[in-house]
Amino acid sequence: MRTTVKTLALPLGLAGALTAGAAGAAQTTLPKDLPPYGQDKPLPVPTITQKTLDNGLTVWVLPRTDGPPKVDVVLAVRGGKASDPADLPAMSDLLASLLTEGTRTRSAIQIAEQLQAIGASIDATAGNDGITVSGSGLASGAERLVGLLADVGINASFPEAEVKLAKANALQALKAAEAQPSYQASRAIARAIYGDHPYGRTLATEASIGKTERAALAAAHTARFRPDRALLVVSGRIDAATALTYANGAFGAWKAQGEAPAEIAAAPREAKPQHVLVERSGSVQSAVRLGRPVFAANDADEIPAALANTILGGGGLDTRLNRNLREDKGYTYGAYSSFSVARRGGAFTSGADVRNEVTGAAVGEFVKELQKLIDTPVDAAELERAKRAAAGGYLFRNQLQSAVARSLAANWLVGRPPEYLGQFVPRTREVTAEQVQTMARRYFDPKTLSIVVVGDKAVAEQLGAYGSFGATPAGD
Repeated sequence: MRTTVKTLALPLGLAGALTAGAAGAAQTTLPKDLPPYGQDKPLPVPTITQKTLDNGLTVWVLPRTDGPPKVDVVLAVRGGKASDPADLPAMSDLLASLLTEGTRTRSAIQIAEQLQAIGASIDATAGNDGITVSGSGLASGAERLVGLLADVGINASFPEAEVKLAKANALQALKAAEAQPSYQASRAIARAIYGDHPYGRTLATEASIGKTERAALAAAHTARFRPDRALLVVSGRIDAATALTYANGAFGAWKAQGEAPAEIAAAPREAKPQHVLVERSGSVQSAVRLGRPVFAANDADEIPAALANTILGGGGLDTRLNRNLREDKGYTYGAYSSFSVARRGGAFTSGADVRNEVTGAAVGEFVKELQKLIDTPVDAAELERAKRAAAGGYLFRNQLQSAVARSLAANWLVGRPPEYLGQFVPRTREVTAEQVQTMARRYFDPKTLSIVVVGDKAVAEQLGAYGSFGATPAGD
């Protein structure tokens, strides 16, 4: 067994949190008698104890002496939706939803009753790179919570009746989702960005749900849930020695079975732009999406690119895209941009849902704002506001102990080190205007972006200036 202790500094700006929506608000005039912003205040610095159990399970413990008397436990395993068979996209969503629906030792009702008895809950979610099982409860029931989470993660049995019910529920949810242009746009832009790569097929289809059988779920669970490809995070009102004792007692006998799933291939960082009109007859709005492949998580470009995105459309309502398309033009209720990065690749996307009659004009405004960041350096005031917004948003996302535990697990799944949690803010503070412009030139060039529009075929005549749009029926 190997045990190490590390300290993670988290210098997150409290004042920045108060201005999370103020990135780029150059046109806002504040009252003259307002006091200056307060100094950035650090969060308490957590100490993380790291241990590898004899079976290969990595355990991180973050004890706390303050806050509510609660404990949060997160189990993350490698192998998520990108590892699903090509003909069963998003099978991992079903797998995750069924983990708490019965194990070899407990029924779904028994799991629920025993969690209720200790004031706890467990849920599971699937991402592109892995599946996360999260538990939260009173510190007095920590040992039982760790044991229940281990049972759910290791011994899930996928009862046939529960599988049938989960598939029926998933089909109903899919029908509701596919009625929304935004869902169809997400599917189409993912295909345009990633092509045949697994990251481009992480949304379920009616056929894939129908074809998913218990045997496939059980086999995927056996292959992916293995201690040598898993991380356990324990945080809260519990000391490190006790947490490690509970972890070893609940997970120490866990053994890997068979061969581990193969690592998926790296996603491309470049792709030939596509222009697609997904016809949705009678639609009164168009869902406009622009995107391209980018870098994987933990790339050197990740943090400066994130700050450039904060300025463009990722910093709340008061961003360049929202000030233009929402406030000035009135085309949409909201426009956005984002970098979504994973272990083997990532994507930049931007979009808005707009009125039919301004579909082409909206695409033009996206192009204009993207080009502006390429051509003109960001001034010092806007850059500082963006940094404060980024720091504030980070603080809000990580102020709860449960959020910290989940963030550590999510970072581990995509390949970021535990230290990243404390590095984000200081590294963001170091980003220069020149770096922002470099990121814009590298990832925002309109000529490199695919454009997807989901809407009535009548909008096609507005799109000619931006490329030749091949039409495809909704649902394809």
